[in-house]
Amino acid sequence: MDVPSIRRRLPRLLAAAAGLAAVLLLAAGLLPGGLELRVTPVAGRAPLLVLPMKAGETFTIRYYHSVENAPIWETHSVDKNGRIYIEEERYLKFGAGMGRMPGVGHMVMRGPYEAIENMHMPTGNFILRIGSPGVDHTVIWRGIEKNLSAVAPHRAVRFAARPVSLLYELWRRVFPPTATPVAGSK
Repeated sequence: MDVPSIRRRLPRLLAAAAGLAAVLLLAAGLLPGGLELRVTPVAGRAPLLVLPMKAGETFTIRYYHSVENAPIWETHSVDKNGRIYIEEERYLKFGAGMGRMPGVGHMVMRGPYEAIENMHMPTGNFILRIGSPGVDHTVIWRGIEKNLSAVAPHRAVRFAARPVSLLYELWRRVFPPTATPVAGSK
C-alpha cells in the first residue's frame, strides 16, 4: 500500500475504530456489573464506606451490646437486585433485645456463642444509629474492618445497596472512591 491510499482510508479506519469503541462503551454501560453497598450519613454527607460486592456476598456489622458489653455480629448479604438480607446473628449471651425470633432461622451453639443462622430475612436498605466509641459499630467486609463509631459516633447512617453497570464497575476498579477500604486499612 502506498501513502496516498493509506491517507484515503485513514478517516474510515478511524471512524470504524471510534464506532467500535462507542459500541463497546455502550454495551458495558448497559450490561450488568456487580453491586455497590454505600454507608452514608442520613444528613447527606459523603459516604463513609463504598463497598463493591458480588451477588450473595456478605458483610458483617459487629458491635458491643450497650447493656452487657458483649460482642454481637450481624451478617448480611446482598442479592443481585441490591436487596439486603440479614443472614445470621451471633452473640455471647442473651442481651436486651437479642434472642430467637419465632419462624426466623434456627438457633445453634458455636462454642460460647449463640447464633441464629439461616435467617435470610429481608431488611432492604436500612438506617443504623452509630454508637459511641466503645460500642464500636464496625463493618467487616472481605477481612477488612472499618470502625464507624470512630468516624461517625451518634450519627444515623443509611446502608443502601444497588446494582451497577459493568462500565461503572470497571471504572471503580481503576478509580475506587476514597470511601472504599483497601486491605490492611482499619
